[in-house]
Amino acid sequence: MRVLVTGGAGYIGSHTAKALAEAGHEPVVFDNLSTGHKWAVKWGPLIEADLADRAAIRKALDDHGIDAVIHFAACAYVGESMQDPGKYFKNNVAGTLNLLEAMHGAGVSKIVFSSSCATYGIPESLPLNEDHPTIPVNPYGESKLMVEKMLRWFGEIHGFKWISLRYFNAAGADPDCEIGEVHIPETHLVPLAIEAALDKSKKLSVFGTDYPTPDGTAIRDYIHVTDLAGAHLLALDAMERVKNQVFNLGTGTGASVKEIVERVSGLSGNPIEPVYEKRRPGDPAVLVADYGKASRVLGWKPTFSDISVCLKTALAWRVNSNFFKSTLG
Repeated sequence: MRVLVTGGAGYIGSHTAKALAEAGHEPVVFDNLSTGHKWAVKWGPLIEADLADRAAIRKALDDHGIDAVIHFAACAYVGESMQDPGKYFKNNVAGTLNLLEAMHGAGVSKIVFSSSCATYGIPESLPLNEDHPTIPVNPYGESKLMVEKMLRWFGEIHGFKWISLRYFNAAGADPDCEIGEVHIPETHLVPLAIEAALDKSKKLSVFGTDYPTPDGTAIRDYIHVTDLAGAHLLALDAMERVKNQVFNLGTGTGASVKEIVERVSGLSGNPIEPVYEKRRPGDPAVLVADYGKASRVLGWKPTFSDISVCLKTALAWRVNSNFFKSTLG
C-alpha cells in the first residue's frame, strides 16, 4: 500500500516509515518539520506541509495515490498544553479535522491514529485497560480523546475504517542506529538521563520522591519504539476485519524513575546525580498498560521492550549515530 504518514519525520513516525518500507509498503511522509527532522525521512518521499493546509493534504492524497493514512502529526508536550491549550486544540484537533475531511474528499477511508494513555487521566485501577474511564487531566490528553470521538463519527457517517493506538511511554531507538529520539527541547526521561550521564554539565531533574511506590519515584510502562512501529503495521493489515477499535500499547510492567537513572548510570559507566524536585501536578504514581486486547485481536506483543533493550538502543543511538556525531562532534 501507499501510506501517508503524517508526522513521519518525528520519533515514532520515522520508525514506522522504516517498518512500512521493510514490509513492502511505500511510506509518503507529510510533515511541517516543526519538531520532525528531514534527515529522518529515508524510506520514501517527504511532503513538507502543514495539516492546517487542507488543499496540501488533498494534493498529497491525490498525487501519490494514497491507500491509507497513519496519523502521528501532533503537538505532544503535556506541560506546554497546560500553558497553551489553544495550540493543542488547533494543531491536534483542527488539524486532524482537516485531514479527515481531505481524506473523505479523496475517497481514502483507512486511518491508524497515534493516540495516548493520557486519554485516561488518573488511574482508578491498574493495569489500565481500554474499558477504563477516559477523563483526561490536561489539554494534550483531551485533544487525543477528541480525535478519537471524531473518528467514531467519521466511521459511522462516512464509512471510515479506523484503529486508535493508545501508547504508554515510548523509548529506545532503531537497533541499526539509522534513526532515534531527538526532541528540541527534550522532555523524555530516558534521553535526558543519557545526556546527564554523558555530559556532566547537564542536570537531570527527578520530580517527586514521595510517591506510594517501592522507591518513592513514579513508575511508567516503557515500550520500545520498534514495537510501536510494528503495532501500526499490524493495525493496517487488520483494518478490514478489525475496524473502529481502540488498543493499548504497553508491556504490562513498569520501571521507576530511580531504576531508569540507575540503569543508565550502569550502562554508560558514568554515575548520575539527579536533582530531586517536587512532584509535578497531575502526574500519577503508576501508569501500566493492560495490552491483552492488542495481543488477542491484532496478534501483537512487545518483543524489544525489555527495559534493558530500550536503554541499550537509546544509548547506542546517542553515542554512535551520525546525527549526534555531526552536531556535537
